[in-house]
Amino acid sequence: MNENVGSPIAIQAAPQTKSAASLLWFGAPLLALILACVWLVSSDWLKAFDTGAPPVEKLTFERTVLDDNGIHLQVRAGGSAELTIAQVLVDDAYWRFRQDPSGAIDRMSSVWLHIAYPWVLGEKHEIKVLSKTGVVFKHPIEVAVPTPQGHVGHLAPQALLGIFVGIVPVVIGMLFYPALRHFGRTGMNFVLALTIGLLVFLFVDTMKEAVEFGHKAAESFQGIPLAVLVAAGTFVMLYSVGRRHGTPTGLALATYIALGIGLHNFGEGLAIGAAFTAGVAGLGTFLVLGFTLHNVTEGIGVVAPLVDERPSLPVFVGLALLAGTPAIIGIWIGSLTYAPHWAALALAIGAGAILQVIIEVGAYLKRRAGPGEATFTPATLAGLTLGIAVMYATAVFVKV
Repeated sequence: MNENVGSPIAIQAAPQTKSAASLLWFGAPLLALILACVWLVSSDWLKAFDTGAPPVEKLTFERTVLDDNGIHLQVRAGGSAELTIAQVLVDDAYWRFRQDPSGAIDRMSSVWLHIAYPWVLGEKHEIKVLSKTGVVFKHPIEVAVPTPQGHVGHLAPQALLGIFVGIVPVVIGMLFYPALRHFGRTGMNFVLALTIGLLVFLFVDTMKEAVEFGHKAAESFQGIPLAVLVAAGTFVMLYSVGRRHGTPTGLALATYIALGIGLHNFGEGLAIGAAFTAGVAGLGTFLVLGFTLHNVTEGIGVVAPLVDERPSLPVFVGLALLAGTPAIIGIWIGSLTYAPHWAALALAIGAGAILQVIIEVGAYLKRRAGPGEATFTPATLAGLTLGIAVMYATAVFVKV
């Protein structure tokens, strides 16, 4: 009789053997892929298909700065190979330029072009960049104005601006909390539907801006797919995290709403900062007032899930900071450093977070209806419509 049958050694050996076999069968395809790639690169047999055509060259203009020293352009190379800039024309005249760093531009790398051109205030200028192979890339400057220079000295006034367009309107909206507590069940359903309405508008608006920035980014970054996939991934991640302890209600739901609004305000601040450095928008009193009116309803949405609770003052302060402070950070980053692909990424994250909040508030509203009751009543439909209409109307003042 075999004494090893049923022994602990035999029982442990079987799982170990199975694990080793699984690892082997998983590693074999990967090894085959690596070997195929190495052979493809080393053999270089694709040269048989070479027709002698020049490589595809692409150039994206990411930033334009106008100052007393001339015109400064940040450009990023794309295409299938490195790109060498040979000449620069401004208004159909060749001009000497300095490239920093110099030399050929690797794929997906960026450089600055410094052109000592005496641009004229208020005039239109057209810049043409010629590559070594003769490809022409055009970049118009519709209205020439000095570009405000972002530096540390501007951080304090920019923070004040961020407080006024981010935190202040959210706090004003949260001051409606005592009034919301006196609403009946129908009134609260109206407010929750109002919250969904404003969030729906924020989602559509944020996603649109993310796609627009993605379109402006270098093609190598796949800007539009990047925005859509990041938004979807953010939604799935936040939805999974939010549901790990069940459906969020009360303070948890209010926190998610504040987080979603905060990410949106970060993107909004990024746009303000980028407009500041580009010199394309004057942040006058009328425009700042429009941002403030536009964001007041966000505060109402944050406190709507808290009407059945009695949170302390620090809770309200924390929610206001979570929803409003990202606007300050966005303005700082947008004014000091800017790239279309980073803006698209930030806005896509905000859109995904807002979509998750829409789903959760909608689920909360449905639970409040109770079994056998309709979710969409005249009150909820009125709130949904009003929320979208108010956000649309106030957005008129902030689009420049």
